Amino acid sequence: MSTSHVAQEPMFLRGVEDNPKPSVYRDLIESAKSSGGDSWQIWHLLAFDPEAAHHLAALSHTLMHNECPISPGLRELIAAYTSSLNQCEFCMKAHAAVSAKLLGDESLVWSVIHDLESSSIDEKQKALLRFVRKVTLAPASITAADTGELNAAGWDDGAIFYAISACALFNFYNRWVSASGVHPVSDEAFKRLGSRFATTGYAR
Repeated sequence: MSTSHVAQEPMFLRGVEDNPKPSVYRDLIESAKSSGGDSWQIWHLLAFDPEAAHHLAALSHTLMHNECPISPGLRELIAAYTSSLNQCEFCMKAHAAVSAKLLGDESLVWSVIHDLESSSIDEKQKALLRFVRKVTLAPASITAADTGELNAAGWDDGAIFYAISACALFNFYNRWVSASGVHPVSDEAFKRLGSRFATTGYAR
């Protein structure tokens, strides 16, 4: 694992990266620059339109951390797994760290990301993550039979709603981050993020 800051290439959207608007995210950017800390390029996306960022953070916190039939740890695992399917390294590492903190098992989280079928996660959760894979890779092929299989596996429709919502949210984030040229930070910084998100969620 890395023990130092990751040297980052510029984002693809230099006009966004160079123009943060007054916001908590611009404050974070300036603090990182002055201290030499890790630079989270996603802050530049959020700082470019703080109003949109406010609504996005509120939606993310509601879908990922409010009480629902799926634990926050499993929802974060859905986020990491979805991101792995989309080959979004930034989101995959970020939310693997959050899930590992919430579930208390980093090796389990990475085993799911590397090979769902051989992982030690239980069969009920595997069924949900197989569905998430289909939502990500072939959404137009989903039928009532797919949700019926989840009902048979023990997931009610409320749980399926939140699984779809978490998966859809991170399909958005993966495309937003990857197409804008957001690069990963150090492994240590991702772990710090995992600890903070596990405690406070997405709100700033």
